[in-house]
Amino acid sequence: MRKTGKEISITDLLQNAGLRSTRQRLALGGLLFDGIDKHVTAEQVFEMAKKNSAPVSLATVYNTLHQFTEAGLLREVVIDSSRIYFDTNTGDHHHFFNETEGYLMDVPASSVHVDKLPKLPAGLRLERVDVIIRVQAK
Repeated sequence: MRKTGKEISITDLLQNAGLRSTRQRLALGGLLFDGIDKHVTAEQVFEMAKKNSAPVSLATVYNTLHQFTEAGLLREVVIDSSRIYFDTNTGDHHHFFNETEGYLMDVPASSVHVDKLPKLPAGLRLERVDVIIRVQAK
C-alpha cells in the first residue's frame, strides 16, 4: 500500500489504526489495501479471500470489515438495507451508484455542492454529508 509516497505494510497499517495483526486481518487487509481504491461488499471480499486461499469465514469477513471501518480504514456506504459497500477511499468524496449493474464510482467532493442543510438537532454536530447519485443504463 502507498501512503504519502512511501510503502507501508499491512502490519503497520493495522498497528497505526490500533488493531492487532491477526492472521485474518492481515489476509483481508492484503486484499483490500493494495493501493487501489475499491468498493466491495462483504460477500465480494469473502469470494476474494476464497480465491486467494485465505481461510476465513463469511462471519469473520463481516466482523473484520466492521473493525476496519470503526478504526477508520474503511468507509461504509449504505445503498439500502440489503446492500452495504465498504470503501477503501476514506477521503472526502461522494458516489455514483449504478443501479443497473450494482457498483459504485467515486465522485470528487468538489463536484457536489450542498447549499443548505436543515438545522441540526440540539446536542449534535455534523460529521459529513454523503451524496449517492443513483444512475441506470439507458
